[in-house]
Amino acid sequence: MTFLTLQADQRAEVRVFDVDTGETAVVFSSTERFVEAPNWHPGGEWLVLNVEGGLVRLRADGTSSLEPIAVPEPLVLNNDHVISPDGEQLLVSARDGQLYRIPWRGGVASRITEPSDPALRFKYYLHGVSPDGQTLAAIGGGLDASGDWVTNVYTLSASGGPHTQLTDDAFADDGCDFSADGETIWFNSERAGEYPGHAQLFRMGIDGTGLQRVTHDDRVNWFPHPSPDGQHVLYLSYPAGTTGHPPNLDVELRLIDLSSGDERVIDSFLGGQGTTNVPGWSPDGRRVAYVAYPTTQAAVRP
Repeated sequence: MTFLTLQADQRAEVRVFDVDTGETAVVFSSTERFVEAPNWHPGGEWLVLNVEGGLVRLRADGTSSLEPIAVPEPLVLNNDHVISPDGEQLLVSARDGQLYRIPWRGGVASRITEPSDPALRFKYYLHGVSPDGQTLAAIGGGLDASGDWVTNVYTLSASGGPHTQLTDDAFADDGCDFSADGETIWFNSERAGEYPGHAQLFRMGIDGTGLQRVTHDDRVNWFPHPSPDGQHVLYLSYPAGTTGHPPNLDVELRLIDLSSGDERVIDSFLGGQGTTNVPGWSPDGRRVAYVAYPTTQAAVRP
């Protein structure tokens, strides 16, 4: 089984941006471990990251090394995971296409979803949990009647049961996450794209109504993450012409002020896949964690 790895001249840096001061701190750096997709634990002390199909903990202030979280075999995870608002459960996506619940300290996994028709090759990719912890937002991908791979936005109960499909079209959707009040779902989609791969940000009600486009530019915008205090949305912006969300490109991390609509670039670096696939906000919404992958070589261009 293959996982992303660092180049010979590359390192993975877990960075924390402070919204109030505008300062960025590097809390972890490694030339050996390709760490990805940080969540911030609701208790405020820990970050959870994906490493080679498993999970690790890291103190948010950078005062610890990586601590493995026990993920039961043969479960292999991808980098789409969230943490329940009470901090007790890790809600994860596995490479078998199903969603699972694992205790915060690791241990036995409980499956949340039920397998679908194998012929459809349907898989879930988890990106958001509602503020009350009752509902999950996930991307579902599978084969349509023509045999084409399609993705749509779904919600489902965190305790299991049938899902609710919110979008139903041929456009690629991804990165769905809840607003701070739980009434809106943000996601990226190619439905308004001017070229293949031209993803923009959208939001809609949790029942799938009231669809609204949020970004309007030539860049490729992914993974919107509303802050827990309801003041900002963080997202990843790729160069125009990018297809999908690959690693090792010159990317920008951008912040939308929801009260004014203003946007600003908070960091520019080599990154992409693994940088901010999942919500990385601190519980108070004043800091956000993400991963950069700097290298001495020039960035790969799309």
